[in-house]
Amino acid sequence: MSHSPVPGERVAVYDVSDRLDTDYYEVFADVAGDDRAVWDRAKGFVDEVLPRMDGLWDRGEYDLDLARRMGELDLFNDGLVHDGLGYSSPLAAGLVNMEISRGDGSLGTILAVQGGLALRSVALFGSDEQKARWLRLIARGEVLAAFALTEPDHGSDSVSLETGARREGDEWVLNGVKKWIGNGSSGGLSIVWARVLDPSDPDHDGKVRGFLIPQETAGYDGRPILGKASLRAIHQAHIRLTDVRVPTDAVLPGTHSFKDASTVLHSTRSGVAWSALGHAAACYEAALAYSQQRVQFGKPLARFQMVQERLTQMLDDLTAMQLYCRQMADLETAGELRPTQASLAKYHNTRAARRIASVARDLLGGNGILLQNRVMQHMADIEAIHTYEGTESVQALLIGRDITGQSAFV
Repeated sequence: MSHSPVPGERVAVYDVSDRLDTDYYEVFADVAGDDRAVWDRAKGFVDEVLPRMDGLWDRGEYDLDLARRMGELDLFNDGLVHDGLGYSSPLAAGLVNMEISRGDGSLGTILAVQGGLALRSVALFGSDEQKARWLRLIARGEVLAAFALTEPDHGSDSVSLETGARREGDEWVLNGVKKWIGNGSSGGLSIVWARVLDPSDPDHDGKVRGFLIPQETAGYDGRPILGKASLRAIHQAHIRLTDVRVPTDAVLPGTHSFKDASTVLHSTRSGVAWSALGHAAACYEAALAYSQQRVQFGKPLARFQMVQERLTQMLDDLTAMQLYCRQMADLETAGELRPTQASLAKYHNTRAARRIASVARDLLGGNGILLQNRVMQHMADIEAIHTYEGTESVQALLIGRDITGQSAFV
């Protein structure tokens, strides 16, 4: 898609890029101190790199320096206390997620993969030696890291993963295929979740564990998935593991079953809710700015009753999303956030973000499909976050099981 006008064409340019910091209920008005400081760093980062993102998204290019810059700014902290690393509260971590996704969805996914999935996996389940070796490198963006769980035939039912790890002397040998793995072809480190095939170890035979695999390891082949229509400025990889050999201490010792992988996913679902909020805020603010600049039938769109009603509908959804996120952060800070509460926030916020993006795109008319006006890009990226970390249907079943006491899973 070209951003250049047709020769001789008179082009109206609309400035819809200003961040309005919409907060109608003053949900975040009391954010101060260290939380405000890290939020401001995220805003500064977005201002710094946003002019480059349309081109990267359009060309489907992943600039690894973006992740490294986020690490330099200490933006990957995930709301947990980690020895030797800076601390961001759950609220600050959420605001960073919101702000970066407000700028660009690919940036938000970099944050989710590097900080929410990879950093947290090593922090929760790694040995002291593994933490000493990898945590700071991941947190600083000096090593890009991947969370390799999903497989071509196992997405929502990733519990049934087929990638296997067997013991041979003082090595683990892994074989299998992974798909949709962010940072899986970045040349860094992959946390590969595999099923142990070791009858001599009855405690773990058949159980799922996590393995730290440097991507330069022989037999590891990670290639970017092409033809994506969203999150185009980050590469998700298709990975083939063919007799990949790693030492016995490559296993994350704190992992003993699929529940450990689920623990990481449950923790990061709150991040998806924050990310959806960022996308939705960008769409709403673009629509509001456009309505005040675009003149039709002799007056700005903002003076039409139907447009004001649509803006109010979007603000209604956006404010509810903010309230979900703030309460979720407060519960997490108190150590009281339950997995299904994070699921409900993800369920609500990605659905609401889709509604807001759809209305915003329609309000911008034909100009809504131009990348320079940003709404279409956010709309496409929302489709991806609506699916990952558990689809809408999976979230509904998790919540349904919690409120009824009855499992509808197979």
